[in-house]
Amino acid sequence: QWQLVESGGGLVQAWGPLRLSCAASGRAFSTNPMAWFRQAPGMEREFVAAASWSGLAFYSDSVKGRFTISRDNAKNTLYLQMKLLKPEDTAVYYCAADQRSGDYYYAGRDIAEYASWGQGTQVTVSS
Repeated sequence: QWQLVESGGGLVQAWGPLRLSCAASGRAFSTNPMAWFRQAPGMEREFVAAASWSGLAFYSDSVKGRFTISRDNAKNTLYLQMKLLKPEDTAVYYCAADQRSGDYYYAGRDIAEYASWGQGTQVTVSS
């Protein structure tokens, strides 16, 4: 089981950038898919981006072209670089780890595939 700790959230103006980090401890995650999800007030938690252990990236349509997920397996850290932020990106952002080792090309989009979660970091985008 990992302990996942997100950081980097905050208040940013619309169209600005922000980078989130997720530090994992407890075990190495070099063979496991990792992902970012977010949850806005009154909404269900939704998929944002995922990375296979090899670094292959998958995005939701709402963030494609604006967000970039990356990982440093040597540092056990997952990142989410966000650009051109919009007010509708305001949410609590969660880092998640799939405890099953994945294959080179795969990282899931389904919440149920991820067993380890961080506590979340708030991102607020002002218009």
